[in-house]
Amino acid sequence: MLEGKALLDRARALSNRPEDEIARACGYVGPSGRVLKKSFYRALVAAKGYSMPNNGGGRTSASRSSGQGKGMQAEFRTRVHGNGNLLIGHAYTRRLGLEPGQEFRIEIHQETGSIWLLPLEE
Repeated sequence: MLEGKALLDRARALSNRPEDEIARACGYVGPSGRVLKKSFYRALVAAKGYSMPNNGGGRTSASRSSGQGKGMQAEFRTRVHGNGNLLIGHAYTRRLGLEPGQEFRIEIHQETGSIWLLPLEE
């Protein structure tokens, strides 16, 4: 991902293109191929010399441990797919230390609108 002057130069050179295409050309693409618009815009603002507070709302599926601030934070939106499935996402399964093959019982709490995953004993 480009930053600083390199980012500004590249974005300026592509300014006649759609925003998604500019962000993609500057390297702001997630592992799934999704354009990371918020990260791109934040990098542009930072490259212009403005500092923005990091409120932990970065939308990404990874977490960096560079020691400088919080880095990228997991914030994941999902929707029910046409087949009725609901995807939780790698960011959260990794964050919880879940491994492939683990099994859970699902509890639905109507009063709070929450879904609980309870690990099954092996």
